Amino acid sequence: MRAGDLCYLAGELVMEHGAMALEYARRATLQCQDRGETDRAHFWFAMTVLLDDIAENRLDPRLPLTVH
Repeated sequence: MRAGDLCYLAGELVMEHGAMALEYARRATLQCQDRGETDRAHFWFAMTVLLDDIAENRLDPRLPLTVH
């Protein structure tokens, strides 16, 4: 999945679930780790980073994402 797609998905999660989106992503990360689903855990961890940035207004999911 491309970084822009991840950002778009994070924005959609925030639009639908608001502040709870970050909590859902954190829970999903832990659940995947507990089940040994490493790739899924990494995906959800990346989502928590994006969701946190959106919540703190460091990232606008409506704008193109630049990854350095």
